[in-house]
Amino acid sequence: MMHLDQLSAFDRVAREGGFSRAAVALGLGQPAVSARILALEEAVGGTLFERGRRIRLTALGESFLPFARRALEVVREGVAVSRLAQVGERGSLRIAALGSLAGEVVGPALAEFVRDHPDVECTVKSGNHELMLELLADGIVDVALTVWPPGGSGLDLQAIFKLRERVILVAAPAHPLARRKEVQRAEVARLARPLLRLRWWRSHHPLITALADESQGSVEIAMETARRLVLAGTGAGFFPEKLIAEDLRGGALREVRVRGLEPIFRETALVRRPHAPMSPALASFIGVLRRVAKR
Repeated sequence: MMHLDQLSAFDRVAREGGFSRAAVALGLGQPAVSARILALEEAVGGTLFERGRRIRLTALGESFLPFARRALEVVREGVAVSRLAQVGERGSLRIAALGSLAGEVVGPALAEFVRDHPDVECTVKSGNHELMLELLADGIVDVALTVWPPGGSGLDLQAIFKLRERVILVAAPAHPLARRKEVQRAEVARLARPLLRLRWWRSHHPLITALADESQGSVEIAMETARRLVLAGTGAGFFPEKLIAEDLRGGALREVRVRGLEPIFRETALVRRPHAPMSPALASFIGVLRRVAKR
């Protein structure tokens, strides 16, 4: 068996050209250095130094020295990386988020985190609620930003923090609904053409289901596909505000206010498996994500 103190002594004797100078450099007595070299020679199966008035490497010593130094360098690098990981400067980050929150919430948080922690390896996945639960259950991600409460998954989850966002009816500026300052519920059902029914929670919201039943045409469709249709001027739909926030800011979409329709909200949460270890890097990212969510 070889030990790091033996490799360190071998490297130092080779650098200093003598056991006495190596002992001084290592802060040891010469007998301790000699004992370490003898033990290392026994491990490698041969003499590493020619002893005499001048210490020289043997052929075995010359061939073994680069590997000994490489081993020491790898260990030193490992220690440095481990210390950085303890303060969140190295390590890995594995997160998942609903597609409707990945851009407006996770995106800015990740940009800020990566800027300040460039050596942390980041993996981000997005998809629907069911995928979030699968990734958590399989241990593929450490945290997920998904709908809350998760309900019916059978998975024990802990909410780190929760978000509450509006769900609003939007349409393109030229759409008949968007031309009015406020519309009646019956007008939504009549003029949406079609009313796009999106599953932004575990199941369709009952208010939107009732509107869809009253409408002259409704389409059940994925949220990103629905967003493209609405941007193109086809139909109207109720979207989580964060998914279309940029479109609202830029004027590509407009919020349609519906008189007599109670406000609709979606609750989501950043969740994790209870008792799962949390690395310093993950804890740092959660702090950034919490600040972005509050904004």
